[in-house]
Amino acid sequence: MRTNSLKISLILLAGMIFSTFYGSAQDSNYLGQDLNTITTAVPFLMIGPDARSGGMGEAGVSSSPDASSMHWNPAKYAFIEDDFGFSMSYSPWLRALVSDINLAYLNGFKRLDDRQTIAMSLLYFSLGDITFTDINGETIGNYKPNEFSIDIAYARQLGPAWSGAVAARYIYSNLTQGQFVAGAATHPGNSVAADVAFFYTKELKTKNMNTLLNIGVNVSNIGAKISYSDDNTAKDFIPTNLRFGPSLTMDFDEYNSFSFMIDVNKLLVPTPPIYDSIGGIEAGMDPDVSVVRGMYQSFYDAPGGLNEEMREFSFSIGLEYWYDKQFAIRGGYFYEDRTKGNRKFFTLGAGLRYNVFGLDFSYLIPTDQKNPLENTLRFTLSFNFDSASLRTNESLSR
Repeated sequence: MRTNSLKISLILLAGMIFSTFYGSAQDSNYLGQDLNTITTAVPFLMIGPDARSGGMGEAGVSSSPDASSMHWNPAKYAFIEDDFGFSMSYSPWLRALVSDINLAYLNGFKRLDDRQTIAMSLLYFSLGDITFTDINGETIGNYKPNEFSIDIAYARQLGPAWSGAVAARYIYSNLTQGQFVAGAATHPGNSVAADVAFFYTKELKTKNMNTLLNIGVNVSNIGAKISYSDDNTAKDFIPTNLRFGPSLTMDFDEYNSFSFMIDVNKLLVPTPPIYDSIGGIEAGMDPDVSVVRGMYQSFYDAPGGLNEEMREFSFSIGLEYWYDKQFAIRGGYFYEDRTKGNRKFFTLGAGLRYNVFGLDFSYLIPTDQKNPLENTLRFTLSFNFDSASLRTNESLSR
């Protein structure tokens, strides 16, 4: 990636994630409705990192627990059947344009006892190799901007059907590599955040089949604003997010099961107001508020009132079929309003489980606009050592 000035290079670099992830621009118009997309710093924290949920329309807050539950709902770890395990995920980014931007995800969990589980994860986003040039086109240097987060979570059963979890997160974002932008020095952005999550699971007895109802709630990335310069007034919200929804799993017989799930998402950060010609707020509310105030203000601060507030919710619908708990086929759909980012896509996926080994794939098909993950195959490799020991014992007992 090469530009004619350092300033333009940095602006393009920082804006590349926002433009591809959120799509729309503020103060545009579509069918008489203002396009007023909510943007935050470090949006990589909102990218679905694993292939299983990636194949189910980015739904996962109430799906069955697995090693990648940290991103979707860490409270699910309290009900995970296995003693310990880990997974590795890889997602190429903007594969149609470049080959060296990618998202990698590594996580693992360990059950402490029948009620408690701990988990850790690392999410790493590499923006590839960037060549910075000055106004004369002379090379200043080659850099490798990157972002990452490190998480640790504690999950505990609160009763036969309930669990709760808290997670702590350190966030590091190094987009500018210490370069000067418009004469101002820059530095990596740092922040800390927390998640608070709950999970409910209940088996419903019916005459013809066993049915499992799950409900999940996760408020993620509750944390400090982030800055890339020494100017303490130039701070941006990180993507604090509310995710909730149910899932229903039906066991038709010993070999066949089917799950249906819905995730609802809303960013808990201020909506950009509409400014007048002299910079005053014409509609909406002042977005320069504290993190806590921004969270509850996000439910009533949209310039378009309740109608716009409702458009800020996005929806994921996921389907998953398992045969003999060894082979899975998945599908899903993600919907976001045109005025709030316009991400709409179908997903397909498949999974395989054999002894300690698990492998998942997903593929994204955009329906309205380009997506940085289109025509890209994502995968997750997982290992479950508890399953191996159980199956070994079963084999010996036969």
